Amino acid sequence: MRSDDLRRPHHPQPGDGWVECACGRRHWGLHGAAGLLLARRGPDGMATDVVLQHRAVWSHQGGTWGVPGGARMPDETAVEAALREAQEEAGIDPASVRVLDEHVLDHGPWSYTTVLATAIGAVEPRPTDSESLEVAWTPVDDVALLPLLPEFARAWPSLRSRLDG
Repeated sequence: MRSDDLRRPHHPQPGDGWVECACGRRHWGLHGAAGLLLARRGPDGMATDVVLQHRAVWSHQGGTWGVPGGARMPDETAVEAALREAQEEAGIDPASVRVLDEHVLDHGPWSYTTVLATAIGAVEPRPTDSESLEVAWTPVDDVALLPLLPEFARAWPSLRSRLDG
């Protein structure tokens, strides 16, 4: 991909927009949002690495690390949204993913679903749009050392245990 391809303006999609939440904050995704927490596993079956996205500085809470994800489109399931977003932002082929579980952060009128999954076959994530500074496999033991998206940081201990549970 050419570097100028990464600077293309974002073209709004159905579902793009902010929701004013009862928690007092704004959340992205008129129909909620979803992201993919994709793990690679060692011989013992335990997660060794996960795909993380270093968010573009211009984005909401930019400069932090989290999972590839974004707004759900109308009538799109959380799994469909997470797989679509991971393909759009990180070049992850949905056929190389086995979905294991879902973790929902429910704020009533808005929710964020983290889709937990395992890579099947070779997966080489990479930035494929302007929303990422970097996309990389990250050792699970190093995740908490990064400047994480705040909600992802709060959820990480539970998500990590669910990856191996």
